[in-house]
Amino acid sequence: MTPQEEFAEALRVRREAAELSLAELARRVHYSKSYLSRVENGLRPPGRLLAERCDAALRADGALLALLPPGPEQHERRDDGRDGADRPVRRPRPDPAPPARPGPSGYGAEFDQHVRRGDTRHLLGEMYEAGQHYQAAYEAAGGDEQARAHAVVRSARRWSDPGQVDRDLLFRIDACLAALADREDAPAVELRLQLTAHRAKKLAMSIGYDTAMTGAEPRTGARLARQTLAELRELGRRAPGLIGDEARCEVLTETRWALYDFAPARELLALSSELRDLAVRSHSAYFQGEALVALAIDQLRTGRVPAAEATVNLHREYAARHRSRLAHWQQRTLDALMSLWRGEFAAAAQWILGEAGEVAAAMEAGLSMPADTLGQTVLGQEFWLWHEQGRLAELFASPRMAGVQQRGYFPVWRAGLALALCEAGRYEQAVDQLRAFAADTDGFTLFPPSGWALPTAAVLAQVCAELAERTDRHGELSAYVPPLRALLDAHGDEVVLAGWPTVLLGPAARFSALLALVAGEPETALGHLGRAVRLAQRYPAQMARLRLDEARVRLRTGSPAARATAHALARTALGTAEELGMAGLARDCRELLTSPAER
Repeated sequence: MTPQEEFAEALRVRREAAELSLAELARRVHYSKSYLSRVENGLRPPGRLLAERCDAALRADGALLALLPPGPEQHERRDDGRDGADRPVRRPRPDPAPPARPGPSGYGAEFDQHVRRGDTRHLLGEMYEAGQHYQAAYEAAGGDEQARAHAVVRSARRWSDPGQVDRDLLFRIDACLAALADREDAPAVELRLQLTAHRAKKLAMSIGYDTAMTGAEPRTGARLARQTLAELRELGRRAPGLIGDEARCEVLTETRWALYDFAPARELLALSSELRDLAVRSHSAYFQGEALVALAIDQLRTGRVPAAEATVNLHREYAARHRSRLAHWQQRTLDALMSLWRGEFAAAAQWILGEAGEVAAAMEAGLSMPADTLGQTVLGQEFWLWHEQGRLAELFASPRMAGVQQRGYFPVWRAGLALALCEAGRYEQAVDQLRAFAADTDGFTLFPPSGWALPTAAVLAQVCAELAERTDRHGELSAYVPPLRALLDAHGDEVVLAGWPTVLLGPAARFSALLALVAGEPETALGHLGRAVRLAQRYPAQMARLRLDEARVRLRTGSPAARATAHALARTALGTAEELGMAGLARDCRELLTSPAER
């Protein structure tokens, strides 16, 4: 592919990602459609003026300018604005010189071209095509092990299916690490750190022994991530400047994800904050996007919801600037997550039940991202929307039920199925699901200390509370409460986030309170609810659930004053539930208010 053809392809890809027609782009850059078409088809070289205007219109941040074919001067044909005819314009290349295309790596022009094309595809969310270009770069590297490692690092950035281990990629990473093992030059050291960070994340992607790499459970990835971070810090002290900013971003990004299920959320927030600053300094569009999503996730988990809202707004600017389908998907997912949290269910439903499915289908058809990543995100948000609206029983008559059952290997979906059975009144089936889940996880003691374990435990807490309220299985349930309480109590100042990210379930302290009530400890439950209120008091939908929870707790004390307080709390919760359309919560409030003990 010639430089002219490479520019043409990048222009077309970015225009289509921005969902602009050729005519619309021509109008924005003030060139004729026919001339722009010839440039986009590689039939005419782009001039600098056209490249500048297209770069600005498509918000490519210099990426198109960097691909401008070299030459002493540029010949352009510009629409004269009257009859659509082209007239020639000869312009010398201005001084100072335009931004150069990314500097040669030293691995050859063909290698560099494939990496550039892969980076463009990846930034736009077209991960399958990005992977093809990275593989072509790997093959173009021939016997150059350093070049091969560089290509594998790029390839490892692509998303993997949730809960699964990419064994083929791990084999390539291990081969590259073995080839670079005896080298101590700076490029080799930098590449080893990046490869090891990716290896740590890929190992940690599994969610249990069934999906783990043979001989390497998820904790292996977390331990390797800590070792890699320690080595990065030590090198920074001993040899400042040895590891470049972009390589450091790579290590921080991958090790943070590798630690997601095993490190406290506050520790990860420190990493994502560091990553954000490094990404800005490195001028890497890829890492700027990664940093904003990671920072928003960690702020949400640590209960810094207003700060996360500000970060989501920054990501909105990033998504608009880069015109990436992937960034658009992530932004709308974050927006829907926040709408669900705030009780803005109509706004959330507009995305979840409308455009999300269309975008997911288009991206899956184009192999832009791993299909299950999109599928689980859409399904998770729809599941929680139905839960918040009190419609979860409808799941059993929906095609979505097959999606829940097919993902039973992922623990949070097993817990979600049990919750849906409870809300449908199928309590014996819910008990069966809970019993089987406990048997497979040694009574819920095999969960990691953080990450996916927290939303799983939170949903199970709801299941236990519902079954304790509605059935006579209290004795059996009491055996499940201690391990779930231990996990949740360790995160008392956090908000429970499911997915990466999908939905916020509520303050962890709320679910601790539900389990304390199952254990017959109302005073302990009230203490947990107080902590939950401090995290959720700005958000009416969350406060409505917490008020009903407190009403139920206070009824357990049996005093007339407590009953009066419970009555008032339930009425307040009922008003909010009716206003927001939370039918299930409203039904529970009415049930409490009209129960025999309250008449």
